[in-house]
Amino acid sequence: MTDVLPQPDCSPKAGDEPLELEDSRSKRPPNTGARLWGRVRNRLLRHKLDPQTVETKNWHTDVIEMNGIKVEFSMKFTSRDMSLKRTPSKKQTGVFGVKISVVTKRERSKVPYIVRQCVEEVEKRGIEEVGIYRISGVATDIQALKAVFDANNKDILLMLSDMDINAIAGTLKLYFRELPEPLLTDRLYPAFMEGIALSDPAAKENCMMHLLRSLPDPNLITFLFLLEHLKRVADKEPVNKMSLHNLATVFGPTLLRPSEVESKAHLTSAADIWSHDVMAQVQVLLYYLQHPPISFAELKRNTLYFSTDV
Repeated sequence: MTDVLPQPDCSPKAGDEPLELEDSRSKRPPNTGARLWGRVRNRLLRHKLDPQTVETKNWHTDVIEMNGIKVEFSMKFTSRDMSLKRTPSKKQTGVFGVKISVVTKRERSKVPYIVRQCVEEVEKRGIEEVGIYRISGVATDIQALKAVFDANNKDILLMLSDMDINAIAGTLKLYFRELPEPLLTDRLYPAFMEGIALSDPAAKENCMMHLLRSLPDPNLITFLFLLEHLKRVADKEPVNKMSLHNLATVFGPTLLRPSEVESKAHLTSAADIWSHDVMAQVQVLLYYLQHPPISFAELKRNTLYFSTDV
């Protein structure tokens, strides 16, 4: 997690008088900004791979300066298994860490307000942003948005319109990551893993559609809403460089994860979780992203013809 202070704006403003004294900034070599951020990324990578950094949970502050520009940032290491751990909210009046069925019932909506607003904002001004959903927003901005949504603040829409689009995308990912259980549920997780491994196309189709029908309605409607949004994002791949596979890689492990009980019973480390399940989680989401449009009404009509046991 990294907080980065914005670099100073050194460009001349309209109406500025020419300086009689020599401005040292005029001698700044070209591409200073790109080179500086390259140094920041390299420093972050070195700290991430440093065993001493891994062992500490404290924030580490660093400063990098080049040609009169200074960047100050702080970071700390969080293991993957802890960063993806789902912690139920202590207050049920918010939206983060609260069951999706509770939120939709309280809002009298089919899809949580936070999901609808973040998706709308991304489609309005971020759908052509290079690396949308892959590039992380600033952590402090994401936490600010989280607090506003949890408080149901009346200034939500104004804040969204002014916020960096990557922070909004990060807030949407954080919402799904902090659900008490993943959107595709703990109960159905083993069945999704078995279904995606089927080699017969007809059997896989029947199984994967049946699993969607088995989801609670709020989960299913929200999943289908997100699915269509991600397809629209992928339609802009020539511009934003985000293919269906890239989006499945970003969202798959967030929407579909083994329960903590199952993880402890069958796997011994975070590395095992990654190697054992993540590729299958990506493939599950990719299957649905590559599938023709899925209708909630059609799925429910077909429920009568299938057993509800999974």
